[in-house]
Amino acid sequence: MAPQETVGVQGDGGLDRLSGLLERCRVRAHLFHAGPLCGTTHFAAEPGRGFLHVMRRGEMTLSHPADPGMARRLHVREPSLLFYPRPLAHDFHNAPAEGSDFTCATLEFEGGDAHPLVRALPPLIVLPLAQVEGLESCLGLLFAETGRVQCGQRLMADRLFEVLLMQLLRWMLAHPEASGLPAGLLRGLGHPQLARALVAVHERPGDAWSLERMAAAAGMSRSRFAGLFKDLMGDTPAEYLLGWRLGLACQALRQGQPVKQLADALGYATPSAFSRAFAQRMGCSPREWLARQAR
Repeated sequence: MAPQETVGVQGDGGLDRLSGLLERCRVRAHLFHAGPLCGTTHFAAEPGRGFLHVMRRGEMTLSHPADPGMARRLHVREPSLLFYPRPLAHDFHNAPAEGSDFTCATLEFEGGDAHPLVRALPPLIVLPLAQVEGLESCLGLLFAETGRVQCGQRLMADRLFEVLLMQLLRWMLAHPEASGLPAGLLRGLGHPQLARALVAVHERPGDAWSLERMAAAAGMSRSRFAGLFKDLMGDTPAEYLLGWRLGLACQALRQGQPVKQLADALGYATPSAFSRAFAQRMGCSPREWLARQAR
């Protein structure tokens, strides 16, 4: 890792850029395959589900249906990670016998397409394992767990895939260009000053976050902070704050939390102020939104 990248991501007194985000917007992994894949294997798109594939050995061709901005066919020639953060049908084309060796998991993003990581990531990330330093220990444990049946194997493999995802996200924060990251949350978290403001907002969403206070958390002037935030995040600070709060609100509504309690927790003066903000962004009241989710 280049020295300037190390300072950008791991400096600032060891700022933890991911825990506050992933504690509130969880991702669950579920192992579903370990071993060779031969011929053509289809992976269907299902709402709220992504994939994390590890190609351990071999080479194969990857194909997608017609989709704007996606390569129809891609040849993977070395051990690689293939990360689909959002639902996208894809096919692996391997030799009819002695195909490439894979360990694969589905990823369930809490809130589906509204999950901050899903919105922030490109539809597909393909990275050679040799390019992503720091994965060796986790991959060694994962391959050992999936190589033979053991007590607790599936739960262990699921948790190791979640660790693998966090290690991948760490690497992407340090290497945004190599990861092909568009404007969005991970680009903001990769900036040492913006990250301080974003982490504070993630950890304390109910605080009175004015533009001035967010800029102060970043150690920047208002104008410099607002311009850089828009450039890297694609949203204004106010838009991002509203989206973060309402994303948390949607999760809490699904869990049965009352609107009054949500309004207090998310920094709104009254339940009606929260309901107005919710309706302006979501197009309906919290009660109507929750009823639609139950259909």
